[in-house]
Amino acid sequence: MSTPPSPSGAERTDGPSVRIGALVPLTRPGWVQAGRHLLAGLELAVREVNDAGGIAGRPLELVVRDTAADPQRAVAAVDELARLGVAALAGEYHSVVARAAAARADALGLPFLCSSAVLDALTEQPTEWVARLAPAQSHGWRIYADFLLGAGHSRIAVATAPSVYWASGAGILRDRLAPHGGVVIELDTSTLTPAAVCDELAGNGATALLLLVGHPEPAVSIVESVRRDRRLAEIMIGAPAGQPELAEWATSLGADGAAIPFLRYLPERLSPLGARVGTALRERLAEAPSFVAFEGYDTIAVLADVLRSHGMDRARTAGSWPRVAVEGTRGRIRFSRVPGVGVWQWAWPPVQVVDRDPAEHDRFRVLHAG
Repeated sequence: MSTPPSPSGAERTDGPSVRIGALVPLTRPGWVQAGRHLLAGLELAVREVNDAGGIAGRPLELVVRDTAADPQRAVAAVDELARLGVAALAGEYHSVVARAAAARADALGLPFLCSSAVLDALTEQPTEWVARLAPAQSHGWRIYADFLLGAGHSRIAVATAPSVYWASGAGILRDRLAPHGGVVIELDTSTLTPAAVCDELAGNGATALLLLVGHPEPAVSIVESVRRDRRLAEIMIGAPAGQPELAEWATSLGADGAAIPFLRYLPERLSPLGARVGTALRERLAEAPSFVAFEGYDTIAVLADVLRSHGMDRARTAGSWPRVAVEGTRGRIRFSRVPGVGVWQWAWPPVQVVDRDPAEHDRFRVLHAG
């Protein structure tokens, strides 16, 4: 990334680092591999910012805190990072955790650029302090519902777990499918074993089963049970939340994990910047980077641009969201107000429905784009 001129009146001198707090799930029950990809993107972008001269001559420093998918732990981390004097917060993958972090950041007056969480209601009330890169769940999951209808699926079973995120997803699917005669049948995995899920599927006439559950369990066990049940040979398995995106899915399931459509937030073809960053991320991760890694990189690209242009004052950072215009790895990033979303939102990142190719599990097939 190139470094634009310093803000008016600023002198390019070495000084203390400019700190950004990073919220990342790095231990269980958080999705650790997603956290690792998110952190790789954040760290790569910080390194490139510093290689290009930092923020007005000051190095950018990432202060990382592990949220472990725990909302209370995230709130404590926000409090600590605010006391440490970070200029802004970045990151988080899990929607329920990001919602808790966003509420606390809003209360403290601390700018938070959420990288990867999609829950529409990231805050209870509209706020100036929070912006988001990932598309709202309602946007992405409507595109997934359109894919289902286009593929001839209108009677859908969803294996669900208790969570506001999964409940929201089921509601979005139901609302999108209903005007077209679609039906959503919920199977509660808190009371049903994988074998019992198969029994329900065999009798309810659904042509698709969507995994609205955590990874690795019970998602992996459900996939294995369905794939081995001869009654369900024609059932399509889907995972709109993106569980098959990361390599551990293929490692856990092998051939069983292929042909399971999921949402990912990448364009059909990366720009030169995206391709260069993708190569660097692959080297850093020693595997193909997921869209989550690109979200991490784009988060720092936006915050670095804001801090260079508007300085380190927190209120000025929050006030700059509507003026952001940054070329990210997946397109030009701008923030706006979207009905039903209380934070500043990039509307929209590219959205694809893809799956892993049964003939080559490391290859992705684009099935639908929104």
